[in-house]
Amino acid sequence: MTISDFSHVPGAPQSTDLPALQQFAEGLRAANYSQEAIATLLGDGAYAALQRDQIVPAQLQIEKLTASTDLSEQEDALALIVSFFLLGNPLTASELDQALNSNSGNAVALLRSLGVAEPNIAETAEPTFRASVDIRPHSADDGVDIWVASDLPAHIRRGILRKDHVLGIGHASRNLAQFIERQATRRALDLGTGCGIQTFHLLSHCEHVTATDISERALGFTAFNLLLNASALGIDPQQQDERVTLKLGSLLEPVQGEKFDLVVSNPPFVITPRCEGEDATSQFTYRDGGMAGDQIVSTLVRQLGTVLNDGGTAQMLGNWEIPGDSEGQKEWDERPRQWVGDSMEAWFIQREELTPEQYAETWLRDSSETADRAAFEASYRRYLLDFSARSVSAIGFGMIWLRRPAKDTTEPLLRRFEEITYPIQQPLGPFMTEAIDLFDSSAHLSDEELLSLHLMVAPDVTEERHTEPGAEHPGVILLREGAGLRRTILESTATAGFVSACDGELSVGQIVGALEALLGWDGDSERQELLGHIRELILKGFLRIDAGN
Repeated sequence: MTISDFSHVPGAPQSTDLPALQQFAEGLRAANYSQEAIATLLGDGAYAALQRDQIVPAQLQIEKLTASTDLSEQEDALALIVSFFLLGNPLTASELDQALNSNSGNAVALLRSLGVAEPNIAETAEPTFRASVDIRPHSADDGVDIWVASDLPAHIRRGILRKDHVLGIGHASRNLAQFIERQATRRALDLGTGCGIQTFHLLSHCEHVTATDISERALGFTAFNLLLNASALGIDPQQQDERVTLKLGSLLEPVQGEKFDLVVSNPPFVITPRCEGEDATSQFTYRDGGMAGDQIVSTLVRQLGTVLNDGGTAQMLGNWEIPGDSEGQKEWDERPRQWVGDSMEAWFIQREELTPEQYAETWLRDSSETADRAAFEASYRRYLLDFSARSVSAIGFGMIWLRRPAKDTTEPLLRRFEEITYPIQQPLGPFMTEAIDLFDSSAHLSDEELLSLHLMVAPDVTEERHTEPGAEHPGVILLREGAGLRRTILESTATAGFVSACDGELSVGQIVGALEALLGWDGDSERQELLGHIRELILKGFLRIDAGN
């Protein structure tokens, strides 16, 4: 289906009138409605607070600015747009005309025709209007610079979120966009597109993107955003299906029989207690996939290979339950390893781990369910009983990379399960591409090939030694990466000695031979242990192969 098939969805912004969309975009552009301009207008403190969904500092600054006579015409317009779309303040028709640089006095009619404004029901001396959706600028390091519409966030609207709430750009969606490899790709799938944020990024390096969602309203928002930003995203409104296809349906159902080179997904992975007799109208579609426990993530991990071309990859976010019993908590990666099976390559990176109590509180706050004390306590109770029924002791969150291997490959398969809870490099995508290419080129090396290499210490790597007062030798030697996943590896004396000699001059075999003589090894076990450490240091990027030797 084309974008226009979802341009007139009830309850979503309307994008059937392309000239009106263009006029709206011109008004936003004339006011310089951009992240950089808003940050300059509000100041660092108020802008940072706004990024945390705290609007009071920005409200105070906007009140101060609108009372001033020192602003330029463009700054006046920008202050009004920020007040209207980001702070939820009502504006008069004349103020909206000023905000959108409308000399014909039709700003209200324009906004209402697009479904992004509505009359303010509060009684005022002069009729006023409120934004019915959130529209904010989005700028990213990959060159995407657009405006994105979504439902009004919880800190603007009153009460519990509507069940078919369409989420805007948040921390998770930004992290996923930064996690994605940005290689030129022919066909990509954005599974569970929401307001379309991953599709917007994919269009910068993919020839065609298919975006799916179970929510028709979400696809309505995506259609609006694609056409509002058609020029910036490289979309011809008259030939929409050349770049993007929108499809309605659950999980992989809408694309059965199709194959993609890249699948990206921020699925509705939030673990939610299931209730007897519930249906889709009782679920928050942006986060609740309607399955018990972490089944939506496990299902996708098991099935994504069916829609991938050979060598195709999938990248997604997810939650996973970590079981425990009277003997203690099990390893976090035990169940994810079972999901992957033997036919797919996988790299799981656990970024956070919460207790059942922390998890319940997080998601009950997310949907503003804390406003009703009795309902909050009842929901909290259901969460804890649900986790207890499956002996869940913790819930992990993180990033998932999958790849369908080429047919009949004899090369080693990439299988990594890492827990990294500290800050990492952003964007992570370029690092992922480099790390995977490194695995593909180096994981198959025989001992003979390894011994012939000349290695260099990566430029971001540093060594850290800890020595007790008066001790002759360090008790702990750490090797740290400054980029990528910023891993730390505990070194042995032999490994530290090897790394210190890696300047490209001597081969691995020469350095290992010198250490063997220096340390007086009797058998082959120490040598094989060191070679294992060297392989790990190469594959994790601490050491690089010197191509000049």
